[in-house]
Amino acid sequence: MQTDSHAIRLKMCSGVMIWSRDRAAFLGFAAALLMTQASAAPLTREDVAARVASEGADLTNLEAPGADLSGLDFRGARLFGASLKGANLTKAKLRGCNLDLAVLRDATLVEADLREASLFASVLANAKMNGANLHGARLMGNMERANLEGADLSEVKGGADMTNQPMGLVRLVLARAQLKGARLNRADLSRADLSYADLRETDLTDANLEMTKLIGADLTGAKLDRAMLAGAEIDHANFTGVEGLSSVRGLESAKGREFAVFER
Repeated sequence: MQTDSHAIRLKMCSGVMIWSRDRAAFLGFAAALLMTQASAAPLTREDVAARVASEGADLTNLEAPGADLSGLDFRGARLFGASLKGANLTKAKLRGCNLDLAVLRDATLVEADLREASLFASVLANAKMNGANLHGARLMGNMERANLEGADLSEVKGGADMTNQPMGLVRLVLARAQLKGARLNRADLSRADLSYADLRETDLTDANLEMTKLIGADLTGAKLDRAMLAGAEIDHANFTGVEGLSSVRGLESAKGREFAVFER
């Protein structure tokens, strides 16, 4: 990691890159936290349950990759920097948890409760999240190829914040994710990457998709009433059978519209 008086770069194994001015303390702590993860011994389900009971909300730097944590109650816990790669969190209660910088690659979160959770710069690539509830959650990380079929992502905060990002952009990545039948109404997905995502039959009513990458995405049968698409990249996206297309705002300024597929 290289530092100067203005910026720090933190590069995670996921490829997520954060640039931030005047936040040296936070990023320095995060980098140290990530480096110490390698030396910590993985915990079992019993170990984690005991820590939840004894330490309450602070589970910072938890090391439990591959552990069976299904159904456990973590509500409101601080899981900042947790290493949960491949863990089973089926039906786990994670409402309001701080999962910033957590690694959940290949994890199973089927029907997990993640309402109002924070997942900033977290890694959920290839995660199984069918039917999970992420209503109002903050999503800003790598969710490439995640399975979110039937999940509730209504009112998620997934819009990229351009503030203090002069050298790079931290964004929500849902490229090639499976979102068929998911609820995304009133979701902020501005500048997110949903390239080649399966968005069939999703509810995107009032969703903010401004500057969003939808290249090759399949929106067949989706609801797009009053959605915002100004500046979105829609090359080769499929809008066949979309509901509310006439009410979409900013569609005329979407990039690659001439290559998108509408009603045949």
